[in-house]
Amino acid sequence: MTEENAHEHEHITIVDEEGNETLYDILFTFDSEDFDKSYVLVYPAGELSEEEPVEIEAFSYIEADNGYEGELKPIETQEEWDMIEEVLNTFVSEDEE
Repeated sequence: MTEENAHEHEHITIVDEEGNETLYDILFTFDSEDFDKSYVLVYPAGELSEEEPVEIEAFSYIEADNGYEGELKPIETQEEWDMIEEVLNTFVSEDEE
């Protein structure tokens, strides 16, 4: 499963396997030296609110040379998920301060 994306500033369009395009907002990106990968955390555009929880999705990505396109890859291991969860928890706790 591979998905392509094109992002403008803080948005990303993800094209699923059936060709459907969905706009997501980028929560943040980060690099992991342990896994030698870059990651992006996204949520459906316009759905972030104080009242309702929002589903955050995570992907590893390979950025294209032009910096505006790339390839999203699914998270492959439980160790990656654990690391992403730790980074997200740190991000959320820093944001609350």
